[in-house]
Formats: sequence, structure tokens, C-alpha cells
Amino acid sequence: MKLYVLETGNFKLDGGAMFGVVPKTIWQRTNPADENNMCTWAMRCLLIEDGKRLMLVDTGIGNKQDEKFFSHYFLHGDATLDSSLQKLGFSRDQITDVFLTHLHFDHCGGAIEFDKSKDAFRPAFANATYWSNDRHWGWATQPNPREKASFLKENILPIKESGQLKMIERKEDLTAEVFPGIDVLFVDGHTDSMMIPHIRYKGKTIVYMADLLPSTGHIPLPYVMGYDTRPLLTISEKERFLKRAADEEFVLLLEHDSVNECCTLQHTEKGVRLKETFRFSEI
Repeated sequence: MKLYVLETGNFKLDGGAMFGVVPKTIWQRTNPADENNMCTWAMRCLLIEDGKRLMLVDTGIGNKQDEKFFSHYFLHGDATLDSSLQKLGFSRDQITDVFLTHLHFDHCGGAIEFDKSKDAFRPAFANATYWSNDRHWGWATQPNPREKASFLKENILPIKESGQLKMIERKEDLTAEVFPGIDVLFVDGHTDSMMIPHIRYKGKTIVYMADLLPSTGHIPLPYVMGYDTRPLLTISEKERFLKRAADEEFVLLLEHDSVNECCTLQHTEKGVRLKETFRFSEI
């Protein structure tokens, strides 16, 4: 098995929304905001090469929404999903599986693209099986008012219409193996039935954090996003996970941290805290 980190560009979100009840005077120490109170975030994907399987975990924001939509998020950076794949010698047509941690637009927008005529949608990965789970799919296709703006029909419905969608069976255990060498943890605080992949790699457990832990600045338990639908549940889920990650020396791959690709954790008198940060290539 080989793992590759794919950068797909950066975007900006309101710092207060990203840190919930934590005051700006505290969170800006790790995530400084611009004059509009916006902080920069990555949209970092993971590529897993394992035999004949080439699996992409999340797809970034894509490019099919209109200018008004993208103006809210200040997209910037030179990296794109295609350019990152090309640097590694891969193309979209080689992707066999697209694993979507959840269906918020910044995680699944790149899964669907316009067709050549730009009047209809099609899968951006023509030869891939797309993976979600029944519980989250129902949550995303019948969205609550709080998340409706994050679940965009054009990102989601064409996946099923294509016939390329398959569902992962939800397991209530902490993690359950869904592919060889890959376990999935289901969590419900951020959004219902988000999937967190745990990959066994080079004698370590690599965890793709999605929105359970957006950045190293979110490690303390109260640092929970205002976007989370069940913030108290997030705290409980995060507490269990962080303790295990410190105990078992997990390597956390951070999808949204614009500065730090990876980190490890340690137990301290103040609880679980950051141990070290590093690039994935250093593993």
C-alpha cells in the first residue's frame, strides 16, 4: 500500500464559526484571521494505492458552482485536484474508488462535474465506485435547515443517478474494517454518520480526520466548530478519539489545517495536547 497527500487549494471561513464558543483572542493564536475575520483552510485529500485499487478520500470543493457561491469562500492557491494527481503520474480515469467522509460541499464538490455541454452533470471519476452510507445519505438528501446550504443537490444526487454509488454498512463498534487495511469510525457530532478512515500503513495507524479535528488548533475539547449539529456529542466523540490517538500513537492527517499536514498527540496535565507536527512525506 502507498499513500499520497493531494492538495486541492485553499478557502476561507469565518474564524468565529470555526471555533464556536471559544473567544477570538484565544483561537487567533493558532489560526490568525484577516481583516474580515476569515481564516485560511486547506482542502487536503488522500490517495490510497493498494494493488489494483486507487482510492481517493474526499474530493475538495470542485469548480461547478457559480461565481457568487465561490465569492463567499475566497478560493486561493495554485493546487488543484487534477494538478496534484498529475504530479504523481495519475489521472482521474485511474481512480477506482471515491470515499466520501461526508457530503458537505468542501468535501464532495469535486466528485461531480459538468458534462461537455455544461448543461448536465456527470461523475468526475468515470471508472470509480463512490462510497457513502445509508444513514448519512438520507441526512444529506433531506437536509435540516442548519445544514441545507452545505448539502448541494448538484454535488450529491448525480452520484446516485450515475449508478456508481455504493453504501458502506454502518458499524456501531469504534472502528470496523470496510476495505483491506482500512477501518472506519462513524461519528455523529459534526453531521450524522460522518466516516473517519483509519489506515494501517508502515506499522502505523494513519487517520484522515475530515471534520472531527479540522486543525491542530481544535485539539482542546471545547474548541468545536459552530457548524457542528451536535456540539456536545462532538466533544464526547473527540474526547474518546483523542485519548485513543495518544495511547496508540496515531498519525493524524489534517484535511483542513493550512499549515500542518500531520500531527501526533500526547497526554498532559491539561488533557490530550499536540505532540509534534510534520509533513506526511516524513513518515
